[in-house]
Amino acid sequence: QVQLVESGGGLVQPGGSLRLSCAASGGTFSSYAMGWFRQAPGKEREFVARISWWSGTSQLYADSVKGRFIISRDNTKKTVYLQMNTLKPEDTAVYYCNAVSGATMTSIYPWGQGTQVTVSS
Repeated sequence: QVQLVESGGGLVQPGGSLRLSCAASGGTFSSYAMGWFRQAPGKEREFVARISWWSGTSQLYADSVKGRFIISRDNTKKTVYLQMNTLKPEDTAVYYCNAVSGATMTSIYPWGQGTQVTVSS
């Protein structure tokens, strides 16, 4: 069974930066596209970013984070990262990662516990 463990969240002031990590145990990490998602209080989980499988040469971002967030992956470490810059209060949420399939970003593995990101002065 694949387990996903997110880390790197915290409290940051508006305009600040954070780097999230998602480590996968088990499974064939490099065979899947990986995505980051987030869920704010009272809202549904939403797509943030996706990186293509293996080489990770293709990235896709939600409009709300385009130009501010960067997704990357290290297959040797079975880890996907999310560099978040110029953070805004509306970025506050629990962030999750998962392997994804298809244009609908269908999640493949059980969700991890996520990592809390709070943007506040």
